[in-house]
Amino acid sequence: MNYSEDKPAAIAAIGTISEVHGPVVEVNCRFLPPLRQALTTQVNNEIYMFEVHQHVDQHHIRAITLHETGGLYRGMPVYDSGAPLQVPVTPECLGRLVNIFGEPLDGGAPLLADFFRNIHSSPPSLTDSLGTQGILETGIKVIDLLCPFAAGGKTGLFGGAGVGKTVLVMEFMHAISAIHHGVSVFAGVGERIREGHELWHEMQKAGVMPQTLMLFGQMDESPGVRFRVGLSALTYAEYMRDTMQKDVLFVMDNIFRFVQAGSEISSLLGRMPATVGYQPTLHTEVAELQDRILSTERGSITSVQAVYVPADDMSDPAVNAILKHLDTTIILSRAQASRGIYPAVDPLRSTSKLMDRHTLGDKHYSISEGVRESMARYAELEDIITMLGIEELSQKDRLTVMRARKLQRYLTQPFWVTAAYTGMAGKTVVLADVLDDCQGFLNGDFDHIPEEECYFRGSMKEVGK
Repeated sequence: MNYSEDKPAAIAAIGTISEVHGPVVEVNCRFLPPLRQALTTQVNNEIYMFEVHQHVDQHHIRAITLHETGGLYRGMPVYDSGAPLQVPVTPECLGRLVNIFGEPLDGGAPLLADFFRNIHSSPPSLTDSLGTQGILETGIKVIDLLCPFAAGGKTGLFGGAGVGKTVLVMEFMHAISAIHHGVSVFAGVGERIREGHELWHEMQKAGVMPQTLMLFGQMDESPGVRFRVGLSALTYAEYMRDTMQKDVLFVMDNIFRFVQAGSEISSLLGRMPATVGYQPTLHTEVAELQDRILSTERGSITSVQAVYVPADDMSDPAVNAILKHLDTTIILSRAQASRGIYPAVDPLRSTSKLMDRHTLGDKHYSISEGVRESMARYAELEDIITMLGIEELSQKDRLTVMRARKLQRYLTQPFWVTAAYTGMAGKTVVLADVLDDCQGFLNGDFDHIPEEECYFRGSMKEVGK
């Protein structure tokens, strides 16, 4: 539900701190506040905030701190803020870098709120929400061809450390700003301070920042912050959709750290762990976040979520819990990255629910299936080529391998957001050109062109210029 323009109710004393266990604070209360209520106390003239997570008995609650616990002590008075955690929303939030409370981290002036919005808002009703609205073109060849984005849908970028998830996320944000003139909300969940600082400056250099709001819950902060910063960011995305009537790209990097924070909190509250040590409420917590990523007639929210895959194991329970909610699954492969294929998208394992003739049309569907078939055959033959050499293959298989290798290199692309480091200007390729080029590769129109001419290009129209 949307809160009115009034601020939370008047602050009232509620009780005192009786125990502090790391980020968990036990409070002896005169009356029990509701679960998820925001409580406050004052330390050295600073307001510290807690969120109620557990009712222990008739007079005791357990809350998770949203600040450091240094300075807290037994007997400290605790106050009821009168509402769950709320963030200040205003159109002036674009271009800013803030924390979970909407407080500036970029050295700028505080946000002058039009009103405050509850981070635990309910999703729109089924009658008000819209389904996915076709393909959202990104200008990235391999994605538009083989695993297209669903406008108003959810996309997951799966990969281990160092395969390019964050760079790909930044390129999506550039595409939304440059191609679709939309806005982006970036939630940095458990980001390292160095990563956050670099990302902020890179976004400014790429010219994306004026249409972007960035929220960070850093790795050195309480698990309560890392657990709730995604909801704070989603609250801003909902505000831009409902009030500003914008098409919003909502980005989370990394949603796996949201799951980890929930696991920490669950253990601190004494709950029995479930499969592989994850919290028993894993699926509920993931669904609570995912079910709010919806589009309405006023605007759309399209989500891109980077997902760290522990030990590159796609059967991990956290990865499976996230997978169930996604429309498009983009799997980044360490093998692709080791070959110098960037973006390192695995063309055979990445999928989209839009991959059918009815949605894509006959031409797109047929060409994408032809490309997959060619690359699958090449993957089958790789072991034979390694052991015996390509000369041992039949003429037909040699031709298939040659075309597949050229397609593999064609689907690489220089990015706008990395131009300052690579020295290559970014390329945006429209889907119609990608389809024509891939059709040409499959038909043999480019058999005379060397492989290196296909590598890190835009459209094949550039070849020979």
